[in-house]
Amino acid sequence: MGQGHLTQAFLTSSAGMMQPLSCEYYSKKWKRNVPALPHRQVQCERIHIDGDILSYMINDEDKVGVYISADALTQEKNYFEIEILDSGLRGTIAIGLGPSQYPLDCKPGWNVDSVGFHADDGRLYKGCGLGRPFGSKCLSGDRMGCGIKFDQNDASGMRLLVKVFFTRNGEEIGTVVMPWPHGGLHPIIGLHSEGEEVELHLDSHWNHDDVILMAVDNVDDEWSRLHQVRLNGCILEYTGRGKKIIDVGLAQARSPLDPTYHYFELEIVDPGENCYIAIGLARRDYPKHRHPGWNKGSIAYHADDGKLFVGSGVGEQFGPRCHKGDRMGCGILFPRDYRADVDSGGSAPSSPEEMDDLIDVEDYVDTDSDDGEIWDKQTSETNIQVFFTRNGRTIGSREMKIPQGGLYPTIGMLSSDEKVFVWFCKLFLDTKKE
Repeated sequence: MGQGHLTQAFLTSSAGMMQPLSCEYYSKKWKRNVPALPHRQVQCERIHIDGDILSYMINDEDKVGVYISADALTQEKNYFEIEILDSGLRGTIAIGLGPSQYPLDCKPGWNVDSVGFHADDGRLYKGCGLGRPFGSKCLSGDRMGCGIKFDQNDASGMRLLVKVFFTRNGEEIGTVVMPWPHGGLHPIIGLHSEGEEVELHLDSHWNHDDVILMAVDNVDDEWSRLHQVRLNGCILEYTGRGKKIIDVGLAQARSPLDPTYHYFELEIVDPGENCYIAIGLARRDYPKHRHPGWNKGSIAYHADDGKLFVGSGVGEQFGPRCHKGDRMGCGILFPRDYRADVDSGGSAPSSPEEMDDLIDVEDYVDTDSDDGEIWDKQTSETNIQVFFTRNGRTIGSREMKIPQGGLYPTIGMLSSDEKVFVWFCKLFLDTKKE
């Protein structure tokens, strides 16, 4: 999500829509002398350092205390640990990895390009404030560890993704795949309640077995339709010919967006020949050979021209073009009284075979009139706001009616060698427009 910022607060507009509040984060160099680490320049806020002991400093604003190591993990030093000396009032201790410029008031895992294992709930947080069940809670006396399993062919430094693993009391819990940011991934510690104190061991060693433990990223389960698109690990790759307009590659998520999971992003790993990449939302029975946004019941932001397509093959100028390394996001602002089971209505196909039957029939429906008739029968009376982002900043939004069954995250590609990395989470972005 680039340099975007996160927020979990919302305002209610006069129209009853949930509007995200912007939360500005900034990083300041800690200007005190650090006697325990004389040869390192760490970054920290609201953390007291005494040798290898880190303790939370109470503050009037009740902000998180964060410690960021000066050195990123490497193949030689790929693991570190903390021992919880005192879990304090709430035990809100977190260990993880993130970029060197990570915000100094966010626990690891809350913000983009970061991942964290949290002691108070045993959950894993990856780039957003919604954690998933991961391990056991950790208390005083427990050890929490974090490291990277570097591939042997990473010596060139040209890596895109790495496997991050966590441990509890010397036993590996599981792994998660993370993008490798410029400058690498730095150890990050977060503390957030009175009395919390940990001992940091940056020079710990870990010799993991070759046994494959639980993988947190079950990416295969996130996609219900992959047409001329291949899933390679966490990356979607275009496999079509890319010669004609009907050679669209389409990837559609298994579940529609809802008030809990209402935002997703892609990062352009390889723009391919023409960067004909699109991100958007579409009804579940959307034609598989059409870019999202081209047909009724869909909306999409296209990377190659920066245009927004809303149920039509004619786009409107909307935002900047996107290139390699750019991140494009799409989400929904639902009404506060929205109920998915009522407002989206209808029934969706329950099997891949049933879906294929629907798509095969609609592949012959290309005219706006025929497609419009189908769309009119499927829409509900509920209006939503669909918004788009680029590198964490909101570009704009459009109002549309939600179809029966909801709107599904959909990715389109149409030129050779295109590759994107996609992930889903709650809404975390800076609402400043470009």
